[in-house]
Amino acid sequence: MGAEHTQSEPGVRIVPATSTFDCGGRCPLRLHVKDNRIIRVEGDAAPEEKQLRTCLRCRAYRQYVHHPDRLMYPQKRVGPKGKGEFERITWDEALDTLASKLIETKETYGPESIFLMTGGGYLASLHNGGLAAQRLLNQFGGCTTHYGNISSEGAVWASLTQYGSVMVGNSREDLMNSKLVILWGWDPARMISGTGTMYHLIRAKENGARMICVEPRYTDTAATLAEQWIPIYPGTDTAMMVAMAYVMIDEGLHDQAFLDKYTVGFDQFKDYVMGTEDGTPKTPRWAADICGVEAETIAALAREYASTKPAALMDCQGPARSAMGEQYNRCAMTLCAMTGNVGRPGGSAGGGLMGIPVGHMFRMSAIPPGKNPVELKGPKVKGTLDIRDRVIMRVHINTLWDAMLKGKAGGYPADLKMAWSMCNNYLNQIGNSNKGHQALSQLSFFAVQELFMTAQARYADILLPVTSAAERSDLTRPWPSGPYYCFSNRAIEPLGEAKSDLDIAGLLAERLGIEEFNPFSEDDILKLFVEKNPETAPQITDFEKFKKEGIYRVELERPIVAFREQIEDFENHPFDTPSGKIEIFSQRAADMEKPDAPPIPKYMSTAEDRTDPLAEKYPLQLLTPHAKNRVHSEMHQVPWLREVEPHCMWINPVDAGARGIVDGNEVFVFNDRGKVAIEAWVTLRIKPGVVCIFEGAWYDPDEEGVDRGACANTLTRDAYSGGGAALMNTSLVQVAKAGGE
Repeated sequence: MGAEHTQSEPGVRIVPATSTFDCGGRCPLRLHVKDNRIIRVEGDAAPEEKQLRTCLRCRAYRQYVHHPDRLMYPQKRVGPKGKGEFERITWDEALDTLASKLIETKETYGPESIFLMTGGGYLASLHNGGLAAQRLLNQFGGCTTHYGNISSEGAVWASLTQYGSVMVGNSREDLMNSKLVILWGWDPARMISGTGTMYHLIRAKENGARMICVEPRYTDTAATLAEQWIPIYPGTDTAMMVAMAYVMIDEGLHDQAFLDKYTVGFDQFKDYVMGTEDGTPKTPRWAADICGVEAETIAALAREYASTKPAALMDCQGPARSAMGEQYNRCAMTLCAMTGNVGRPGGSAGGGLMGIPVGHMFRMSAIPPGKNPVELKGPKVKGTLDIRDRVIMRVHINTLWDAMLKGKAGGYPADLKMAWSMCNNYLNQIGNSNKGHQALSQLSFFAVQELFMTAQARYADILLPVTSAAERSDLTRPWPSGPYYCFSNRAIEPLGEAKSDLDIAGLLAERLGIEEFNPFSEDDILKLFVEKNPETAPQITDFEKFKKEGIYRVELERPIVAFREQIEDFENHPFDTPSGKIEIFSQRAADMEKPDAPPIPKYMSTAEDRTDPLAEKYPLQLLTPHAKNRVHSEMHQVPWLREVEPHCMWINPVDAGARGIVDGNEVFVFNDRGKVAIEAWVTLRIKPGVVCIFEGAWYDPDEEGVDRGACANTLTRDAYSGGGAALMNTSLVQVAKAGGE
C-alpha cells in the first residue's frame, strides 16, 4: 500500500503523497485515509521557514479523486462522436479492440498513420502514461507524435538560443537579495509558479524589495505585492522592452563592460534599437503608440531597472504564449544582460522558465522509451527544433487538428488514421476547438485513457478508465523552483476497474506480442530509478526513508543563481552556445532564414494583433491566462473549486459600456473560429481593449454551435510562432450582450 503513519483515530492512516498535476507547484501532501477513501488532506508539516504551502487545488484533492463522475470501467461508443454516448464493456474487449486496431492500422497504412497524443495531465517518472505508451509503440514499429510544449515552447526556444540552457532560474531564496523585482506577465499567486514562490516574494517585499507588475490585468499577485501596476496591451511586451533598451543606451545606463565580456551581438541589437538598421529609433514614444503605456512610464522603468542593483526581471510564460512569444523572452534576457544582472545574486537571467538544476521537473522516465523507428527515417523539421539539432518527423501540437484533417496533402508527415490519447484533453487545451471537433469526428478510430468524461473523451471509440495519482506510487519533481524531490505513495487501491497507464501499456504489450515490457514491480522500478539515476537525485541515498517521509529537501549552502559559474569563472565555464557567450545575436537563428524568428530579438507586427485590419471587425484582444481553481482543464468539475471563482469574462467598463453590458450579463464572445456564451465581469482590473477568459473550462457546444462551456480555445488560433510558441494570447474577438448581437 505504500508508506503510512497510524493516527490515534481508529482505522485512519496518514499517507505521504503529492499531486502530479501539470501545474506550477508540487505540493507535499499527507492524505488521511479510511476504508479506501481520502477523508482529509493536510499540507506540509515542516517548520515555517521550510514549509511548502499547499494551494487550494490540493486542498480540494479528495473531491477530485472521489468525484462521482470518475470513470470506473471500460466503455465503447454507441452514439455519434462527441455526444458522449457509451456502454460498459470488459477490459478484455477494450484491450483486444485497441490492440487489433493498432495491428490493422500498422499493416494497412504503416506505423506512421498511428498518432500518439500525450501531454502534461500528470507528471511523474513511472506512471507518466505518455512515456509508457511511447515505449510500447516504439517496440511495435513506431508512430507519429507531436512536438511543441503549449506552455513553454517559445521560452524554451529563446533560452536555448540565447543561453544554450533552459536552467535559467534562481532558487526562490535568492529573492531576498533583490532590491527591485519586475513581475512581467507573471502571476504566481494564481498559477503557483513554484510551491513557496509567493512566500518568498512576500518575504522579499518585507525585506525592502520594490515590486512592479507589467500585465494587461491587475492580477492577484499585483494586488498582493506590487507598488506599481503598468497595464500593457497583449503581445506588445517586446516593443516596451526594446524602448527600455533605447533609454539605457541613449543615456549610457547599460553595463557595457558586462556586454563586452559575456555577450555577442549587442552591436547588431543596438543598431536595431537606435534605428541605424531601419531608420526607426525605438524610442519610448514609438513604443507607447504600440503597447499603450505612456512614454514617460517606459523611460522611468528603464532608468529604475538599470540603476537599481541587483534587480530581478521576472518574465514568464504567459506573454510567451503569443505570436511574439520567443521575442518577448529573448528581449527580457537581453535587458538582464544590459543591466549586468545575469549570474548575480538578487538578479535574474530572464528566459521565462525559471528552472533550477536541482529538483527540476523536466519530463523523465524510470524506463527510457527508446527510439521511435518512424522518426529515424523522417526529415528534419524546419523551425523550433533546429535549435536543438534534432532529426524528427512530428506535428506541432497547435496544428494537430490540421494534421488530422489534411495529412500529407497539407504538408504533414503522415495521413493519420487512428489516435491513442492519454494524459491530455487537447480538444479543450489547444487552439481552435471547433476545428478539433471536426478533426476528431472524422478520425477513423480514437482510444482515450481518462479519469473523467472530458470534452475530448466524448469523441472516443474506446474509453479506458485510469487511476489518479492517489491510486499509485510514483516519483515527482517540482518546477520551477525546487529544490526538493517527492515520493507520492499509493494512498488507496484503484477505484472501480481503473488501471494505471503503465499497466494498460503492459496489457497491450502482451496482445501485441511484445515480451517483458514491464518485468518489474512498481516499487522495484522506483527504487531502481532513485538508486541508479545520480543525475536525477544524487543526494537521495536512503530510498526507504525517502518513501516513508514522502519528500527529500536539498539543503543548499547558498541560493542557486543561474549562470553564476559562467560569470564568476567565464574562462573555464563558458555558456553552452556556439560562441560560448550569451548570444544576443544568434547565428543559428540567422541560418534558419525565418523572418518571424530573427537572429536578434525584435518587435514585429503579427496577424491578429491590434494593428491587424481584422481589428475593425473584432476590436478586442483576448487574454487566456491560467485559472486559480483548476489545473488547465483538470479539477474543473470539483464543487469546492467552482465556488472559489465563477467562470466569467473580464471586461473594462469602457468596453462594457459601449456595448450596453453590465456586470453579470450573459454575453457572447466570438470571432470567425467560434462563439462562446459566458457571464461578464465588468472590472477596472483589465486594460480597455482587452478581455480575459481563463483557459481550461470544458468545451460544450450546443445545437447552434455556441460553446456553452465557454472554453477559451473555441476562440484561439491553431498556429505557432517562428520559434514554436503556441498563439494562445494572440486572438481578436468581439463581445455582444446575449440576445442583442
